[in-house]
Amino acid sequence: MMELWDAYLADGTPANRTLLRGEPIPQGLYHLASDILVRHADGDYLLMERDIAKPNYGGWFEASAGGSALCGEDKLTCAMRELQEETGISRGTFTEIGRCIIKDTIYYQFLCTTDWDKTAITLQPGETTGWQWVSEEAFIAFINSDRMIPRQHERFRDFFRRMGYLR
Repeated sequence: MMELWDAYLADGTPANRTLLRGEPIPQGLYHLASDILVRHADGDYLLMERDIAKPNYGGWFEASAGGSALCGEDKLTCAMRELQEETGISRGTFTEIGRCIIKDTIYYQFLCTTDWDKTAITLQPGETTGWQWVSEEAFIAFINSDRMIPRQHERFRDFFRRMGYLR
């Protein structure tokens, strides 16, 4: 299945062009992606285990769900869809906590606070193979270790700093 993306300028305004996943993105254009940290109402954070077959960091736990916005999706719609696809969570309060550009992608970071049943996480075949809820203290230890995927750490660094999580 062909995945189409809307093109954006660096400031986040639509460029009125369509991009095809896997094709080179022209200089000066970007596609949009959303990253979602999930915090339960009780303060625990959700970590998802990446499928071992994933080409990058297969088998690692990641602190976020997320992915690219499809044509016609805004950043929040993308975040809500990706979270539901990768975890089954379809309820929560989304707060935008950051934005950064890396290469040809504009990443928007969200914190989803939810009261979702902690035992009702679902996995997305080919994407995720496991999950765990960790306390805030364990989450802080995780993000300060070498077990966190470096590119995720980079995208959430400002939020972690604001929260006082970085050592």
